[in-house]
Amino acid sequence: MKLTIKDIANKAGVSTTTVSQILNNKGSRFSDETRQKVLDIVDEFNYKPDFFAQSMITKRSKTIGMIVPDVTDFFFSKLIEGVETYLNSLGYMIILCNSKHDVALEKKYFDELMHRAVEAMIIATPNVLDKEIMDVVLSKQPHLPLILVDMGKNQRNEGKLIVEEYKGVYEAVSYLIDQGHRQIGFLREVDDYYQLSERITGYLNCLEDRAIEYNDLLIEESFLTIEGGYEGTAKLLAKNKGQLTALVCTNDQMAVGAYQAIYEAGLSVPEDISVIGFDGLEIGKFLAPALTTVYQPVFDIGFSAAKFAIDAIDNPHSRIPNKIFPTNLIIRNSVKRLTS
Repeated sequence: MKLTIKDIANKAGVSTTTVSQILNNKGSRFSDETRQKVLDIVDEFNYKPDFFAQSMITKRSKTIGMIVPDVTDFFFSKLIEGVETYLNSLGYMIILCNSKHDVALEKKYFDELMHRAVEAMIIATPNVLDKEIMDVVLSKQPHLPLILVDMGKNQRNEGKLIVEEYKGVYEAVSYLIDQGHRQIGFLREVDDYYQLSERITGYLNCLEDRAIEYNDLLIEESFLTIEGGYEGTAKLLAKNKGQLTALVCTNDQMAVGAYQAIYEAGLSVPEDISVIGFDGLEIGKFLAPALTTVYQPVFDIGFSAAKFAIDAIDNPHSRIPNKIFPTNLIIRNSVKRLTS
């Protein structure tokens, strides 16, 4: 049988109002003896307040909505971990929605979460959002804090969480060139999957700055998955017939697939083809050879998004800050230096 506030009051010999105020830290007018008597009963019977009843009293749901495009993607699972770590330490929970890269489903989840009394929302999206959603962001009506992890695609002046993607890829390509590579392939995202234009721009600009001629045969589009990396790399190898010496992948999952395609072509990493990924996910350390990758602080992005959301709840009239996250090239064993 579940213990109620009335049961606690009867056992402690006090009123239900007294119990309620003590449990909500509003019992300063009660003696230490009375407070301790109530708390001892709470501990003895492992009492936990009814969540919905408490929400009606406090007008706080202690719940944050979160929408991501793919919960199976290593990047987003790490992002979610960062969000949960911050929220759970403060007693908040998340309602997690997986939009599966479907714009209509993303909008549907937004509408659903708006009606479920979430106190804030975090949306990780590759899309330019529906006008209704952006109206909430820009007008702050009905005062719902909304944090976007969207690579800066949606126009706004605050709450931007931006990663130095251009710099990261530029540094990776520059490193390959310094190691003697000239035939450097690039595995980019499919246009309608996740537009990461800063990454391909960093690749192209670095080649131009280092006076290396552009060759469209060295670029292939594919999905940002292990299978996408495998298929895209297989196409690159077929198109370039032994000319390719290095490959930059738009994310680490693609790099995992690239390893397999290179192996099945009778080649090896890095002896025949050097490979660099992007994200700095844990999986890269366990590939053979360990993957050289552009690290971005995915966990920290999620952690900061959650912090911004809670700060906005606690200070509804304050401006949500912007934050730029640096990248860092982690050099491991997947790049070979070419001798002239």
